[in-house]
Amino acid sequence: MPRVKIGLKYQLEYLSILDESGEADTSLDPDLSKEQLLKFHHAMLLSRRFDEYMLKLQRQGRIGTFAPVKGQEAAQIGAVANLEDDDWLVPAFRETAAAIWRGTPLSGMLLYNAGYNEGGRIPDEQNDLPIAIPVGSQIPHAVGIAYGCRYQDTDRVALTFFGDGATSEGPFHEALNLAMLFETPTIFVCQNNHWAISTPRDRQTRSETIAQKAIAYGMPGIQVDGNDVLAVYCAVREAVQRARDGDGPTLVECVTYRMEVHTTADDPTRYRDEEQVEQWAKRDPIERLQKYLKHKEMLTDEDIEKDEKEIEQTVKQAWQDTKEQIDALSDASVIFEYLYAGRPPYLEEQREGFVGGQDNG
Repeated sequence: MPRVKIGLKYQLEYLSILDESGEADTSLDPDLSKEQLLKFHHAMLLSRRFDEYMLKLQRQGRIGTFAPVKGQEAAQIGAVANLEDDDWLVPAFRETAAAIWRGTPLSGMLLYNAGYNEGGRIPDEQNDLPIAIPVGSQIPHAVGIAYGCRYQDTDRVALTFFGDGATSEGPFHEALNLAMLFETPTIFVCQNNHWAISTPRDRQTRSETIAQKAIAYGMPGIQVDGNDVLAVYCAVREAVQRARDGDGPTLVECVTYRMEVHTTADDPTRYRDEEQVEQWAKRDPIERLQKYLKHKEMLTDEDIEKDEKEIEQTVKQAWQDTKEQIDALSDASVIFEYLYAGRPPYLEEQREGFVGGQDNG
């Protein structure tokens, strides 16, 4: 028998709409309203400034380790902007911008990063999962939630974020396989920021793209310019609609760059070239969007300055609110309150000893 090429159902595409100068491909421009575009801009700018403020707080010893989002705002905002309130968001650990868009209070994120579990509480009206620190562990959860949405005969979808490093983990492959097998309404969004902590992208996989991994599981995949909020929005919009229509999952690879440290416990100068960082800084997603909005006469320098001032006050107020919450949580004896409906004698003895030790201290 002769050798023949196997016909695959899907082929890969790369999508970019905005170039680095902010000029858009008019044939691909989604022509969003001014209100929507300015909302994108505000959310991305707020995420950046909040990120920078948290980094200062961490360096001052006021909060603990966290993962900065700088450089990846477009990949997150462009994706979650397609979700309805009753859809599900399943984040990893760097999704500050996505959390802000979904309505998570800034003070809650600050409180969590200051070491208080109370800050990790998701508001009741949000269909969001808490952040997941173990790499890739959240991806199967999104498939399970999406399966539940389909089982309940709703049109809700589940979107999950993860990095390029997570695609080298078993849960990623298990999740994609299961999602396609049961055609769950799951949107897999990979933020390919080129680094899995200190391991570069080319040391993780020989695949030319992350998106092509979708083809192995029989699902559509697309690679997009992750610093182009319009391209991300359009790609994920198609994936969300496909999921709502009952056509199953999609893998979206957002090619972006981590402009800051992996976490505040990391020193990237030990493993990456500063020249590479400078090249990616020229592709800054916020500056690119600002240029686009100025071209369309939707935004001026005065508008940006006004937004910056409002954001500065918002972030500072969030820290004031956080400090008040910390003061209200100063009674550490609450650690004994939530394990049993009625404390057993041995635990009551421990509590009394703990409280007595605090009083004597």
